[in-house]
Amino acid sequence: MLGRISDDPKAHYEQLKPLLDYVVPRMREVGITEGRILMASDAQQMTSYLRRGRVDWVTETAGTAMRLQERAGARPLLLTERGGVSRYRGVFFVRRDSGLETLADLEGRTVAFQNTASTSAYFAPAAELLEAGQRLEILLSPMDRPALDSVGYVFARTELNIAVWVHKRLVDAGVVSSQDWDDVRRLPPAFRNDFRVIHQTQDYPRALEMVRRDLDPKIEARLREVLLEAAADPDAREALQLFFRTTGFVPIDRESQRALDRLRQGVARVREQLE
Repeated sequence: MLGRISDDPKAHYEQLKPLLDYVVPRMREVGITEGRILMASDAQQMTSYLRRGRVDWVTETAGTAMRLQERAGARPLLLTERGGVSRYRGVFFVRRDSGLETLADLEGRTVAFQNTASTSAYFAPAAELLEAGQRLEILLSPMDRPALDSVGYVFARTELNIAVWVHKRLVDAGVVSSQDWDDVRRLPPAFRNDFRVIHQTQDYPRALEMVRRDLDPKIEARLREVLLEAAADPDAREALQLFFRTTGFVPIDRESQRALDRLRQGVARVREQLE
């Protein structure tokens, strides 16, 4: 069973099904003859699915994957390379004329994150603000103001909204992923020319394939093998492209594991102090 947390099950089903159809026939030697997709509305529901053994394999961004590891004991299987990128980071940016230079300057100011599931535009930057000693305060809207000793934050949902809010001075700073920062479709040059980067988080894995904690080791080993070989198989090319523009799966090396450990601690801190 392949799982995904989704707010658009129909669209995600169409992205997941081709890869599942590719994988299942290659799992026959370990007794797998069929596969299904199970969507969850949020991390809590997916945690329940994993604990009850209803889902075997989950594809998620790194921050959410670490939540599932912490709450359900799910284990990282492989890193997922999307669009040729296996790592990314959060980028804090402000208007050039804002006078803001560092994270410390955000005290008493406002920042726009993307959403509560984003690694690069919520979990990682929020964790770094907390680690830097900042107090974070959620705001009712971009028009709301924080206490003078707090960094106020709001969720803008899309990268374009974040850019617009910073450009129009509705918020003082925004955070997007390093990929989105370099993507003119997400941050139009007319806006970006007025922006300046004041901080970047450490690098984190772009996405992860996770398995439930008690999955049969033979099934886990074969799934890892099939996914690692997929990038070199022409028969998998279309399925990988549909699977969130995946260009390959990568073993988890020591550097990536350290980044995941750091992220897991950051996610736990964000959840404890902000949620």
